Amino acid sequence: MARRKSVAAQLLQVYQERQKAKAAEAKRAEAELARQARAAEREAVARAKEEARKEREAAQAWERARKENQAQQSAEARRAEQIVRDLEKRNAARAKELEQKQRAEAREKAAAERQAKQEAVEGLRREATARTAEVEEQLSTLASVLRSRPGGLHRLRLEAERAFGPNLEGFAVTVEKALASVSYPEGLGGARRVAFSPEARELVVEVELPGQVVVPSVTQYRFKASAPPAVVPQPRKEAETKALYRDLVARLALRAIDEAFAVTPPALVDQVAFNGKVRAKDRATGKAIEPCLVSVRVSRASFAELVLDEPELDPVASLHHLDAIVSQHPYDLEPVRPVVTFDLSRYKIAPERDVVAGLDSRPDLLAMDPTDFEHLIRRLFEKIGLQSWVTQASRDDGIDAVAVNEEPLIGGLCIIQAKRTKNVVSAETVRAVAGLVVDKGASKGIVVTTAWFGKASWDFAPRNRVELIDGRHLKALLLQHLGIDALIGLPKLPPNWATRDVT
Repeated sequence: MARRKSVAAQLLQVYQERQKAKAAEAKRAEAELARQARAAEREAVARAKEEARKEREAAQAWERARKENQAQQSAEARRAEQIVRDLEKRNAARAKELEQKQRAEAREKAAAERQAKQEAVEGLRREATARTAEVEEQLSTLASVLRSRPGGLHRLRLEAERAFGPNLEGFAVTVEKALASVSYPEGLGGARRVAFSPEARELVVEVELPGQVVVPSVTQYRFKASAPPAVVPQPRKEAETKALYRDLVARLALRAIDEAFAVTPPALVDQVAFNGKVRAKDRATGKAIEPCLVSVRVSRASFAELVLDEPELDPVASLHHLDAIVSQHPYDLEPVRPVVTFDLSRYKIAPERDVVAGLDSRPDLLAMDPTDFEHLIRRLFEKIGLQSWVTQASRDDGIDAVAVNEEPLIGGLCIIQAKRTKNVVSAETVRAVAGLVVDKGASKGIVVTTAWFGKASWDFAPRNRVELIDGRHLKALLLQHLGIDALIGLPKLPPNWATRDVT
């Protein structure tokens, strides 16, 4: 019994065995699971290792590619740098070559510029010397125009003598052609006009004088080493220029008179009346003018006393010695009254104007219009008893009025000149009127002025059929004949005048 177990024990045993089997199964399952886990873990580790290996290989491949790429880039960079270095070397070589070429060109250019500058400077120096020589030659020509007179003019006398006859114009034309044939330096020979008076055996010569431009306005030309260098003119002093021109006018006048005597027979021409005129433009109006700068009447004997070839001869003093009327300021074209003019018989008569009716009770003669003053003088002489006319301002030949005295014994033609001025009337004006009296064949000349005359005029006038009427005498005549108590507004009293003489 003892060996025989009970059902309960058997059941317990079965149960225990079953539990054991379950435990063994569970253990086996657990072991399987552990094995599977380990297998899975090993597989995962293997996969991880594989992936890591692949990643390493990929990284290594990328790194190799990177390094290869970097090496390639480095090689390319080195090649590029080499190319750049080579290019820079070539450019540097070309630049150096170009710079050397430019330096050489610059040196050549600088040398050429220096040479050109030196040549230009030398050229300017030569130009200054040449232009100075031209100025000196011009001055020499001006100074020698009188002494360099051509010879052989006396042979032309025969031709002039042959032309003399009833047709006096033929004689004048022949003499005019002879004078025109005389050669002068360029710019100094002007036109000639000739008239002839057989009764007076007088030849009237009118010569066109050169303008002021013939006198060089510079003394010399000098080279100035400025920037840029230049030829600079050295201006001539105005006083010197005017003196040279005055001297030239005198020389040309003397030469023209000498030539007139040379080409005319002494038996036909005993004296020459000369007028030297200049064609110019009035600086105030722009109109053409022809002022007379020198006028003289001289006999052949008086002129023969001059030694024209004397180097120390003063031509201006010679003209004054011949009692010529010479402009005090010829350079400024200040005119003088000619001693004789052409066509003196052809006066143009101005329309009459009644200026007396329009005057105030006490007019100032110096404040009057110049034309009204001349007409007032006409009315005065008409009231005195002369039949007078006032010539027009143009082509009046230096005459303000032509008056006629009809008395049979003491009558005749009167040449009148009215000077409305506040300064002394020059002796040249009185001489000019005396010349017109002779040329016109008038019985007398009258110079009437608001001012006064100098002693030379008072001494000269009576000997040459000229009557002088100064301001105080004129004032008395106006009061006596026209009832005009005039004033003369002189800035200062003339010598030996009293206040009542002007007021």
